[in-house]
Amino acid sequence: MDMLSKKLAVVKSVIGESDEMQELAVLVGDKDEKAISYIPLTGRAKPGQSVLLNTTAVELSLGTGGFHFVIANLDEPESSMTPGGHIMKLRYTPYQIKCMAVEEQDSKYHEQMQLFESLEKLPVVVGTLHSQLVPFACTAKSLMPAKSITYIMTDGAALPMYLSKNVKELKSKGLIDHTITCGNSFGGDYECVNVYSAMIFAKQVLMSDMIFICMGPGIVGTGTKYGFTGIEQAYILDAAGRLGGTPIAVPRVSFADKRQRHTGISHHTVTVLRDAVCSRVVVPVNVQDGEKLAVLEKQLMESGLLELHEIYMVKSDSTKASMDEFGMKVKSMGRGYDEDEEFFKSSSGAASYIAEVLL
Repeated sequence: MDMLSKKLAVVKSVIGESDEMQELAVLVGDKDEKAISYIPLTGRAKPGQSVLLNTTAVELSLGTGGFHFVIANLDEPESSMTPGGHIMKLRYTPYQIKCMAVEEQDSKYHEQMQLFESLEKLPVVVGTLHSQLVPFACTAKSLMPAKSITYIMTDGAALPMYLSKNVKELKSKGLIDHTITCGNSFGGDYECVNVYSAMIFAKQVLMSDMIFICMGPGIVGTGTKYGFTGIEQAYILDAAGRLGGTPIAVPRVSFADKRQRHTGISHHTVTVLRDAVCSRVVVPVNVQDGEKLAVLEKQLMESGLLELHEIYMVKSDSTKASMDEFGMKVKSMGRGYDEDEEFFKSSSGAASYIAEVLL
């Protein structure tokens, strides 16, 4: 059974590029289409070159903005890897790549990692969607400009950090100070074997004032109780607590989503916080509208979350002002702040909690 669809194409032009990624206009048969090429994996493509594409996601209407992905540049098929590093990611696939993980013996950070004892109540904010990173970072830097933020990207969705335009912009504006990719994700400032060592590195070596953890772009849901990638929030919160941090869960909240199961507090959040996580965690609730807040309070009570966790009600919100301050915009499920403000205010509320209570 074939698990992927492959097509030959010719590069027509380069739509845009960075040091790590190109957006290409390609000709597939007689059709003009788009493709993404990750330069560290397949090299820099040039107009007129022939490329082999993975067209699976677009054919299933699951593509990232209708983009195919370059598997190989057929006109420049050979390359040599840079020296250093022995930890493999995407293991035992045709795309397995090596990196220098901060934990490995040849890493200059190996000995520092060995000295770790505790996160010492370091705030560890855990989200479930990549779009939650922007409002958190903007609000945190607006309220606490001198405090450093490390973003840890898990392998729950997109694996290359290169795909995230949000991360590029946040870093360019100084709104996140360091990035780490862990598990099989790759492309951060630093590579880690797992989320435990990523948190340890953020504290022990980078001396971060706060950590934000969530997957990259993309999320999977199946309509079953546990079959969604955001379930990782539960064991990451537990990991943060076991390492001595202060685990803070970003609840998924929306009053614009047409699906009943995601109205108010999403059933994903209820599943994570009631049925999956083992620790008692902080859950900031950032809703000031009286009617909407009443809906959330009822959901919190009926689900039992009021007793299981520390619910923190944010009194004064600055999400929109903070994003405007830094000229940042973000969308989730096709909706921006004006269409779904409670969604974006949830992760911003975690920043407010850190500023008002912890720091």
